[in-house]
Amino acid sequence: MTIRQLTHGDLRAGELLAWDVFGENGALLVRKGYVPSSDAQIDTLVARGFIDDPALADAARAAAETPSVLRLLNHAVAELAPLLQRIASGGNNVQAELEQVALLVGQAIDINPEVAAACILHNQRAAAYAVRHCIDTAVVAQIVARAVKRPAAEMASMTLAVLTMNVALLHLQDERGELTPDEKALVRSHPERGVELLRKAGIRDELWLACVLAHHENEDGSGYPRGLKADAIPCPAKLVALADRYCARVSDRPFRKPMLPNAALRDILLEARHALDAQLGAVLIRELGIYPVGTYVRLLNGEVAVVSRKGLNSTTPYVQSIIGPRGAPLDVFLQRDTRGDLSGIREVLTAAQVDAAIRMDQVWGKAALP
Repeated sequence: MTIRQLTHGDLRAGELLAWDVFGENGALLVRKGYVPSSDAQIDTLVARGFIDDPALADAARAAAETPSVLRLLNHAVAELAPLLQRIASGGNNVQAELEQVALLVGQAIDINPEVAAACILHNQRAAAYAVRHCIDTAVVAQIVARAVKRPAAEMASMTLAVLTMNVALLHLQDERGELTPDEKALVRSHPERGVELLRKAGIRDELWLACVLAHHENEDGSGYPRGLKADAIPCPAKLVALADRYCARVSDRPFRKPMLPNAALRDILLEARHALDAQLGAVLIRELGIYPVGTYVRLLNGEVAVVSRKGLNSTTPYVQSIIGPRGAPLDVFLQRDTRGDLSGIREVLTAAQVDAAIRMDQVWGKAALP
């Protein structure tokens, strides 16, 4: 049963009641079909009456069935972690399970790519960096790949490559402090060692393997492990490299504070002059915006807000104000269009500068339910 109290909106004088009405103690007050004849009777029923409303159960069921981007991505993280450990330990028969993880990422982006991008900034405690970074990078790589209309089969191989690109480096990615010379050598060789582990695991998709091998190559030949240049680097590997570097920069890691998202994108633009594909870099910025969804900002009116969705252009997103101009958290978040004179963005803030804890669903609703 789904019990709620009657409201004046449920009743009208001269119309049949659609429910049995009960008192607070469960005793029947009036039966379904009763016709209240006056406003006074309605007031009495509203003051004392409760009903079993199936619509509430339907609404609760619908809410439970509403796909959540956050939930899907957290599920992907949970499923990926043991698979990477299995590959790193020399296991095999993982491809079908990895494909299911890739499917979860794709489903999350299908529901709402902006919420998926926001999870990169607001869901950094979901898992250790080594695993979470692969899911984050897969989100960004897919967003850009979709924008440039890469073939579906190519995107599938690319996504699987992203999920496994650092399988030979799992134990180093959450380390603190400077790497030793031996550890630095392991970093330089991890693409080749990753391909070896994947082949041992039974992976025969050559594009998948090529993307893992080339995800640290640079346009000017300064990358590793083979010093490939420009067109010698497969396009999906360029997408992986682009997404990998953005997500690494905005992540909070034991040895490094995260960069502001707009600063990370500025770095991408600088790298596009020599290391990254300039056209793909421009698409990344167009798709994420100068202020990516999830970025904390201070507005000209003094409010602190979070970017909630893209605007009509990359410099004027829509935001939800979460802290008022005098520094008090807002009970109800306020949507602002940053094209407005007083709602323009004054500066970008780090999460540490924002004195308020928010849940993602407060900003993005059911698509961000935990």
